[in-house]
Amino acid sequence: MHRPRVIIFDLDGTLVDAYPAITASFNFTMIQLGYPKMPSLIIRRAVGWGDRNLLKPFVKKSDLEKAVRLYRQHHRRALLQGSRLLPGVKQTIAFLKKQGFRLAIASNRPTRFSAIMVRHLGIKKHFSYMLCADVLSRGKPHPGILLEIIRHFEIKRQDALYVGDMTIDAQAGRRAGIRTVIVTTGSHPEEKIRKEKPFLIIRKISELPKHIPVVFRG
Repeated sequence: MHRPRVIIFDLDGTLVDAYPAITASFNFTMIQLGYPKMPSLIIRRAVGWGDRNLLKPFVKKSDLEKAVRLYRQHHRRALLQGSRLLPGVKQTIAFLKKQGFRLAIASNRPTRFSAIMVRHLGIKKHFSYMLCADVLSRGKPHPGILLEIIRHFEIKRQDALYVGDMTIDAQAGRRAGIRTVIVTTGSHPEEKIRKEKPFLIIRKISELPKHIPVVFRG
């Protein structure tokens, strides 16, 4: 009997380049609250733990809630202009779905912004399920988001693959007991990722299909 197999994708840095939108919303928030603008590289390195954790190191504790509100108000619009699919994403996910894999998204980004992106970028139809950290008690690198997706599909861990771009993705996959592939299109350098010992590291998402038989072997 054929076992259903699921490929779970992180969103930012794995499928989508939203760094221009993040940078614009971040620096809009800083200006509104009287803080200095930050270089895009510093902002990029802070991405991945959700918007609240993105802002937290840069503002006073008393300003954090207002900062989050300002950021989110701006970000709804910024995402429509400052996000794009990474090269090869649309072709890769379409191919994998055609091959019979069920596709899911696991993101630390809030649900409403993840939904805006996948709808705006035309990839919503390829995904059976999306789960974001704002509906859970903890986000990645805690493994809960991946384990919940496994439960949703009613599959075993060996029948899932997780694809991300950061050290926290490698950590979450390892803690969940799910084979993890890291693509180096995100904000973390490859040498930092290698220290987390993911199952596989690739340079671009279009390389993923050729490695699928190895990942799911046996």
